[in-house]
Amino acid sequence: MSRIVRFHEIGGPEVLRIEDIAPTAPGPGEVRIRVKAIGVNRADILMRSGTYIQTPSLPSGLGLEAAGFVDEIGADVEGLSPGDRVSVIPSVSMERWPAYGEMAIFPAHLVVRHPSSISFEVAAASWMQYLTAYGALIDIASVSANEPVLITAASSSVGLAAIQIANLVGARPVAVTRGGAKARALREAGAYDVIFSEDDDFQAQLIAAGGESGFRVVFDPVAGPAFTAITTSMAVGGILIEYGGLSPHPTPFPVGPVLSKSLILKGYLVHEIVRDPVRLDKAKNFVISALVSGALKPVIAKTFAFEEIAEAHRFLETNQHLGKVVVTV
Repeated sequence: MSRIVRFHEIGGPEVLRIEDIAPTAPGPGEVRIRVKAIGVNRADILMRSGTYIQTPSLPSGLGLEAAGFVDEIGADVEGLSPGDRVSVIPSVSMERWPAYGEMAIFPAHLVVRHPSSISFEVAAASWMQYLTAYGALIDIASVSANEPVLITAASSSVGLAAIQIANLVGARPVAVTRGGAKARALREAGAYDVIFSEDDDFQAQLIAAGGESGFRVVFDPVAGPAFTAITTSMAVGGILIEYGGLSPHPTPFPVGPVLSKSLILKGYLVHEIVRDPVRLDKAKNFVISALVSGALKPVIAKTFAFEEIAEAHRFLETNQHLGKVVVTV
């Protein structure tokens, strides 16, 4: 028997249950992993609370990221063997391939071998944030050296990953956060400038940070009323990459800036990269090489034990953290 986390009803962290089940064998093209660490993501919370893009069939598992040892491989799997140290790229369905468990099964093409120099905690904290940021900034927007890049919700794991990747290619990441509490930490994390969205002069700060031309690239998971100020600070022909909707308020369509500046508003999910083998392979190589070299270093806000999974969710929901929440198994 092995332990797995499931929920039998939609709700808060209290609906999460640790249950004993008999491990299933991996099917063709699948790999079973003996999990050592799990990355906790905002998507997990949305799934548990019934507001995710996927509606769970109850009872449902959870989780998109894990790292550990290959335990067993299914038919037609090549390049992986029992005992390999591996981590998991987020799948398109956490209900079909949940990560929250002592044993977990994933499609082989989403399982990545990594050297022992990358700890299980770091590996479990890497793929969602770095793939999401890489796909937006490098694959889609081709961010280049010296240009300012606007990154909202900058203290999130994806926001911090975007700051690191922007710095890696020589760009100037400008971080947006609500107030001054995290400003120093964001600068220490590599932000070139920090802007406070709750300040009365938010729009003026944006325009000043964008420089004479404005921001060509904006990376945003918030939406909401800030759209008007953000698009006003953008460059002609700029692209606003929207990968979430965290704001509880309506999002106005900024028709003036969009028309006058010929802006591109692009919806984006990491699935766009995961579903494309060629783009995914480039992303894997980028992330692994940067992790090995130390150019990318996940910021881990707090680590919880497997038995504390509900507490891990509660902590993430406070929005007081800086970086990734990890659970060890």
